[in-house]
Amino acid sequence: MNTNRIAHVASLVGEPARTAMLMALMDGRALTARELANAARITPATASRHLGLLVEASLLSVAQQGRHRYHRLASPEVARVLEGLMQLSTVAPVPAGPRNASLRTARTCYDHLAGRLGVAIAGHLLEADAVVFDDEAATAHITDGLPNALSGMGLDVDMAMAAGSGRRPPCRPCLDWSERRMHLAGRLGALICHHCLERGWLQRGQGTRALTITPPGALALRDWMGTERWRSVVD
Repeated sequence: MNTNRIAHVASLVGEPARTAMLMALMDGRALTARELANAARITPATASRHLGLLVEASLLSVAQQGRHRYHRLASPEVARVLEGLMQLSTVAPVPAGPRNASLRTARTCYDHLAGRLGVAIAGHLLEADAVVFDDEAATAHITDGLPNALSGMGLDVDMAMAAGSGRRPPCRPCLDWSERRMHLAGRLGALICHHCLERGWLQRGQGTRALTITPPGALALRDWMGTERWRSVVD
């Protein structure tokens, strides 16, 4: 274990401006240095220095497109650490309020769904025996029942999961910092999130991780998971 490396990464994440920029990227999108400077309320020059340190530490990746350089979280593992820090920073669930209420209802956690909606989706798949969580090992696996469970969403899970590559697990539980229960991460979590956005069931907001559930989305998701579980999302 390299304790100096751990301390270095912790110091990078712990600086308030850098924390703000990392949080702005938690919805999985890539942003320019100017957009991240605005999120952190610092000058572009200061943001560039901070971003250089984060890229050097492999917390961020950067890609050139035309005249702009776009920054994003380097990996799902970085997002997982940030989500864990958010959980540790709140001793109790975030108080309900105009701003926090929307985040608690539905939001992105990097590239998968979180909040009450994410937890409800995970609960429905667990109840359908489509996924199984191993709480002690903090792992999960999918079952043969998954294709049938997701068919009601119009999702061909066999083809979509087969297209996944790399070392990322097919399914992983992720502790929701506001609900204190598990939602779904991994390739399956990303697949469901992408599907809901592509269908127009969810809409991204500007400058926030909160997601708006559209009327067609509310109808489709309620019919899929059932009225009783849907109430846990909207009540």
